[in-house]
Amino acid sequence: MKTSFFRPLLVLCLSGVLLGLAAPSALAHDSLKSSSPAKNAVVSGLDKIELEFSARASFPAVVLTDASGKRYEAGPPHAEGPKVVQNVNGPLPSGDYVIAWRIVSSDGHPVEGEIPFKVNAPGGAPAPSAAQAAPVVSATPAAETSRGGFPVWILVVAVLVVIAVVVLFRLRGGSSSDPATPVATPEKE
Repeated sequence: MKTSFFRPLLVLCLSGVLLGLAAPSALAHDSLKSSSPAKNAVVSGLDKIELEFSARASFPAVVLTDASGKRYEAGPPHAEGPKVVQNVNGPLPSGDYVIAWRIVSSDGHPVEGEIPFKVNAPGGAPAPSAAQAAPVVSATPAAETSRGGFPVWILVVAVLVVIAVVVLFRLRGGSSSDPATPVATPEKE
């Protein structure tokens, strides 16, 4: 009788180990692999912004602002698989700029970040500096950040464990009787 109890328990434990080994890949959000312009780059001009992610990007949002908060993007961004392209409106004057981007990761969580860069336009008038304009860029570091909620896989594993325990107890309780408890037999008259 002990074998019938330990076999399902062993299967349950091995299943938990396999789920645990598969979990790290499910926890990783997509990330920005490369950008044009690159972070902290100095460029002479810019026609379009190109962002490449580690997986397919959905619902992209890209905003290009100078130090005064003036926006320079032209039209909506275009997502093609892992690449997002945003056209830029007109020639950019010299100065500091920030690309703020946000996508929905392939795991369903939003991922966002900022890419600061500088334009050094030949013969171009400088854009207002940060000292001359009120800053509108957030104080978060110019790095990629993500916001996520409670991992769903933990809830799924917990529910499966509870179901397995209930099934094991029902099978164990219903299929065998306790040998220490005497079984009542009808008396003969």
